[in-house]
Amino acid sequence: MNAMTEPLLFRQQINGESREMVSFATHPTKYQHWTLSVEGDIARLKLDINEDGGIKPGYKLKLNSYDLGVDIELHDAINRVRFEHPAVKVVVFESGKEKIWCSGANIYMLGVSTHGWKVNFCKFTNETRNGLEDSSRNDGLKSIAAVTGACAGGGYELALACDRIAMVDDRSSTVSLPEVPLLGVLPGTGGLTRVTDKRKVRRDLADIFCTTSEGVRADRARDWKLIDSHAKPQQFQQLLATEIEALRAQSTRSGGPNGIQLTPLEVKIDEAGYHYGTVHAQVDREARIATITVNAPAAAVESTPAAIEAAGANWWPLKLARELDDLILNLRTNELETGTWVIKTRGDANRVMQADAVLEQHRNHWLVRETIGALRRTLARLDVTSRSLIALVDAGSCFAGTFYELALACDRIYMLDLPDSPDAAPALQMNIANFGRYPEVNGLTRLQTRFCEDVETIRQLEGVKDSPLRADQALGLGLVTLTPDDIDWDDEIRIMLEERASLSPDALTGMEASLRFPGRETMETRVFGRLSAWQNWIFIRPNAVGEDGALKLFGTGKKAKFDWKRI
Repeated sequence: MNAMTEPLLFRQQINGESREMVSFATHPTKYQHWTLSVEGDIARLKLDINEDGGIKPGYKLKLNSYDLGVDIELHDAINRVRFEHPAVKVVVFESGKEKIWCSGANIYMLGVSTHGWKVNFCKFTNETRNGLEDSSRNDGLKSIAAVTGACAGGGYELALACDRIAMVDDRSSTVSLPEVPLLGVLPGTGGLTRVTDKRKVRRDLADIFCTTSEGVRADRARDWKLIDSHAKPQQFQQLLATEIEALRAQSTRSGGPNGIQLTPLEVKIDEAGYHYGTVHAQVDREARIATITVNAPAAAVESTPAAIEAAGANWWPLKLARELDDLILNLRTNELETGTWVIKTRGDANRVMQADAVLEQHRNHWLVRETIGALRRTLARLDVTSRSLIALVDAGSCFAGTFYELALACDRIYMLDLPDSPDAAPALQMNIANFGRYPEVNGLTRLQTRFCEDVETIRQLEGVKDSPLRADQALGLGLVTLTPDDIDWDDEIRIMLEERASLSPDALTGMEASLRFPGRETMETRVFGRLSAWQNWIFIRPNAVGEDGALKLFGTGKKAKFDWKRI
């Protein structure tokens, strides 16, 4: 299966049944809603949504409203700017429709969607916005929302993810977060948090803004810090040019005119699971467990800039990032009842260490920098996935460097102890990649998160990086959870997985989300906390989705009937 031949929604035979599945792979030639154009160091992404192009039947995408299919295209387009257009310094988001920029998530789509679909849609949407901010912060790719028309809900949340928001002052264009007054839900896919944490909007003004369905016009929006600049229609293009020039000056991107082609991913989906070149997932649907195996490179990775660029999308670190990211999205969306992911690695740890050394040596090369960014965002996607994550450091493992980050993202790490057979012991080894290359959404390394920012512990761990560690050493350093020996291993792992599968998925989601980001909060951890808790709760409350709920009755002319009890 690849993006050039498969639709975003397709059917697959699983255990004798035809199942509806989502593909997150697409290509600009298949876009129905976005147009990507590049002139020199400026990319323009124009949103002109095809009303009849919803990913599922049953609703029309009116008023430039979006669904998952629109966001899949956006995710793909941003990645193509990163890798296929390395000279681009600024991305400009525009609307292709008169008087409407983007009205946000399609309400009728939300009204007919399952609870799981809504929450997964919200999470993927926000991860794409997080990715915009990540590219600006780490890789110098700047973005601006050129708002011409009504910009509401998720549309304004996309604008909030940009570095700057410029708005036309035509007395009809507005920005708004109308979910509370209109739908009985909340702008929890980043809206509430970005308004306060990122744009520093005062709490009382944010309260008015989020309870006003008609929105705020340009002059007041600027006064309240909801936008950065505005101009009358006649002067708007000049304002936009000035804003773009300022962002261009801030950009640190330095790639040449020629990027690489993001060739379609090849994945085989069958009853056993999902199979790529570097990663595989064996899915036991009866036990509700997916075993993900990540493979080390079979040979030394290309190590000169010319060879790296020649390898392109097949360069092993980039291939790994893209395939692992796609696998996470596939499992998250298409295997809702598979609540436990077991992560294993296989191959030569020295190959992983060599790949990490190349990433470090050429970290300032544009393609290497973008590849590190792709790995960083993929690991962050794993961090916020609502599944139990268990790493098994067993015989044949190579949890070294970047691969050890996979283990650190997990809720527990089990390492096989072979005291009588040290030569057959699994590999666990840290390197420079574990001390700052892949910060989490809380701004810390996974080691800092694991050890609650204990400076002395991190200093001690830096002293043993690049050294293979035995199970007893790893346990003593706190790098693993438990170290059963070969006699007890099979039984302990089996019992642990059976116990995990017997627990409430709701309770586990809440517990894991709370435990994964201890200590300091950031905008991103607060956003995902809301997605895991408040969005889950509000999306199933009768006030939103009951027969007389606001979301269900939207557009019918009927007034919602609320249960007035505060809980």
